[in-house]
Amino acid sequence: MSVSTLRDLAEEHTQLRPADIDHLHRIAGDWQLLSDMSFADLLLWAPVDADGTFLCVAQVRPTTAPTAYQDDQVGRIVGGPEVAHLEVAYRQGRIWREGDPVWYGDVPARHEAIPVRLRTSDGEAGEVVAVVGRDTNLSTARTPSQLELNYLTTADDLAQMIADGTFPPPRHPGETTSAPRVGDGLVRLDANGKVTYASPNAQSAYRRLGYASHLVGEDLAALHRRLANDPLEGTDAANAVLAALRGDAPPRREIDARGATVLTRALPLMPAGVPIGALVLVRDITEVRRRDRALITKDATIREIHHRVKNNLQTVAALLRLQARRVAMPEARVALEDSVRRVASIALVHETLSMSSDEAVEFDTIVDRVASAATEVAATEVPVGMRRTGSFGVLPAEIATSLVMVLNELLLNAVEHGFPSADGDEDTDGAGLTAPALVSASTGDGDLSAMPEVVVSAHRFRKQLHVTVTDNGRGLPAGFDADSGGNLGLQIVRALVTGELRGSIELRDASGGGTEAVLVVPLARGGADGRSA
Repeated sequence: MSVSTLRDLAEEHTQLRPADIDHLHRIAGDWQLLSDMSFADLLLWAPVDADGTFLCVAQVRPTTAPTAYQDDQVGRIVGGPEVAHLEVAYRQGRIWREGDPVWYGDVPARHEAIPVRLRTSDGEAGEVVAVVGRDTNLSTARTPSQLELNYLTTADDLAQMIADGTFPPPRHPGETTSAPRVGDGLVRLDANGKVTYASPNAQSAYRRLGYASHLVGEDLAALHRRLANDPLEGTDAANAVLAALRGDAPPRREIDARGATVLTRALPLMPAGVPIGALVLVRDITEVRRRDRALITKDATIREIHHRVKNNLQTVAALLRLQARRVAMPEARVALEDSVRRVASIALVHETLSMSSDEAVEFDTIVDRVASAATEVAATEVPVGMRRTGSFGVLPAEIATSLVMVLNELLLNAVEHGFPSADGDEDTDGAGLTAPALVSASTGDGDLSAMPEVVVSAHRFRKQLHVTVTDNGRGLPAGFDADSGGNLGLQIVRALVTGELRGSIELRDASGGGTEAVLVVPLARGGADGRSA
């Protein structure tokens, strides 16, 4: 059975509006923070009907304490005495904390119920749309430490803000997660911006930035200004703290100092609408940023290598082109010109990779350029049209390099050998199609009075790329055998398709006349699948 999402469950079983469901999604995206500071499981209950039945649409377990539920509660529909506390919170719009512990199997748990209120467009407190159940496993006796007391106090403030409709804050563009997390480091500020508590991990993070004293009593905004290497960066981090103290939820900020980088996220604390301070989550991301810089350097180096390879290949092609002009023997000139074309097609892939951020290329653009070049350089007096259907998508470099050579051979031979010359001379080479592509015929009726055309079609199916190159020309010569053919282009194609690409190729007469080459290439190479565009 497939796992239903919060939206699926809410739309199928409840009368919640789209705006209500969006608000529940925001809560589920940020409530790990509340769960960890509460040392409790959180369950999001949505009303099913008016008789007091509720559906669990989401659940999160704490990373700071044992769970109260071994089994997943999402999808459960419960009514009656078991959800009486949820009914009180939902109907009366207040946090419910009364009652004796309950048992889930061998686990005693304390129930709490927090109404979820959605504020109106003008900022007023709106109606209750759901309830968050906060259930704490009581099986482990714990002596409250300063950290735990601060966690619980802050959690109660955030719970009240859920009931007020002021938590979670809107997410800023580009911020897809709620990191940093509680365990990374937590600082609590009073209404004046002074630190009242800093967790050990938070203290360590600021020590990395060069602040060795205790944080308690410090003006955190002023401290950010002093510590940051970049004055502008320090001002931004300080302004984020001040914004949270005013009741806003600013974007995350990074502070760089003494070779360390700390990510900060400031959240306002304003239970019942009264600003009482701020919560600042901090995370030492020095190693993460070091790896990011290493990756950026590596990517730049790889792109530069591709750029230089492209330049070197173009130089080789230019030298071969000059040599071809000096050769008197026609066969030698043709061989050199073919080599120029093959080298240039490989250079095209490296040119694309030199502009890419990873080892993958958008292959449709490359195919279009190769097809255009084939019609320009082909030694034929008959104008041949060229078009592409379908999409190759994004291909890894190891596939793209070999495939572009295969298609280059296929297209050029289709143009040169698929159609009779203007004076009616027959081509003695036979079909020049030499590509390993899976080609699905989609052209031509065999009528040579029609516009000569070559069609390249591509689609993906079951982690395979299927390519078809079809012309509406004369078709394969009698007795043609692709396996024993001596054409160099065909030999190159066969070697690349079966060797480098690990695929298959078939040359055959098209059903409506002409020739088609059919290529199938597996996209899974060393565990990395090609990505569709």
